[in-house]
Amino acid sequence: MRLERWITPAAFAAVTLAVIIMPAERSGWAFRDSVIPFLASFATTVAIFAVISLGLNVQWGYTGVFNFGIAAFFMVGAYTAAIFTKPPPAQPEFVSYVGGFGDKLDFLPFLSSDQWLPFLIGTAAAAVMCGVLAFLLSIPTLRLREDYLAIVTIGIAELLRNVSIEERGLVNSARGLTGIPRPFHDFFDPGDYRFVYFGIALGVLALVYLAVERGIRSPWGRVLRALREDELTTAASGKNVFAFKTQGFVFGAMIMGIGGSVFAYERGSVSPDTFTHFFATFIFWAMLIMGGSGNNKGAVLGAYIVWGLWIISLQLLGYDLPQFLRSRIFFIRDFILGALIIAVLLLRPQGLLPEERRVSIWLERQLKRRRRLWPWPRRREPTEAAPVD
Repeated sequence: MRLERWITPAAFAAVTLAVIIMPAERSGWAFRDSVIPFLASFATTVAIFAVISLGLNVQWGYTGVFNFGIAAFFMVGAYTAAIFTKPPPAQPEFVSYVGGFGDKLDFLPFLSSDQWLPFLIGTAAAAVMCGVLAFLLSIPTLRLREDYLAIVTIGIAELLRNVSIEERGLVNSARGLTGIPRPFHDFFDPGDYRFVYFGIALGVLALVYLAVERGIRSPWGRVLRALREDELTTAASGKNVFAFKTQGFVFGAMIMGIGGSVFAYERGSVSPDTFTHFFATFIFWAMLIMGGSGNNKGAVLGAYIVWGLWIISLQLLGYDLPQFLRSRIFFIRDFILGALIIAVLLLRPQGLLPEERRVSIWLERQLKRRRRLWPWPRRREPTEAAPVD
């Protein structure tokens, strides 16, 4: 039964990979020199977006908080990492932003700390800033009903985006920030650095995944799932519903901030145009719905499939398509993505990987230990009854 759960997701993943590679092969790219670097860049983006999807999974999949303002935490995480690690502006009359602590973050006199310490500090600062923002927003919003909460979070995300555009001295207005220092960039060739950063993004994803798994399978995580199912029953059992919802909301927002930070370092620049509601909010909901809400593996799988579809639509521009298709390829992409989400909701409402009903890590370990020490007796096969005369 467990193998059957993975047949459909594995088929989706295999088809997505094949369709991604085929246009590259058809266009005559050298597999080693072009296809592999392209796949490394693709996998890096998938890892970054999977981190943000995990944050949304904590908020919605486990806590039941309907956050439709993902763009706010994505943007705050990216900008915080940028302003912490960039040096002060050289020409304040043309480029103006707060922060600029990059030249002060190299305070360890060994191990070339200027190559990795700003990345760690910037990522930690992004997580803290998003956590503080989520805590402040939770006070007036988390007592709202789901639909009102979605409206409020959309408004807050748009408000923060407009502030970043209109306030020139905050994050350089609509021109954004460029030249964000990348970790270990000076140690490697520019052509090989994409593979190095893929390892960094994969390491961040692994750490976030393990942290979420440990948290959700702990007593704290069981309370989150309980209040997602029924807040009244959870409150009747003596739990502070508002406090636990706030904790889940803040934890998910901090994970989104980490994803925004890794995204900023990977791109090397950020601007308000990146954090639109479609690209920075809807696409992550599509990833979670596609992969499976309440399942961390599903959040990662959904990021891979949805971003694969996004990249495939761009690759189609390399074909000799009729002009009426080329001019509408981006609208066709949005239509296909929406149609696929509807199909998944109709055919597999719980996503490609539904939530696993597991109690706790401690209980699973105890059961495995007991079975190892005292194996259950095997069921005896029924013997054929003797014929009755």
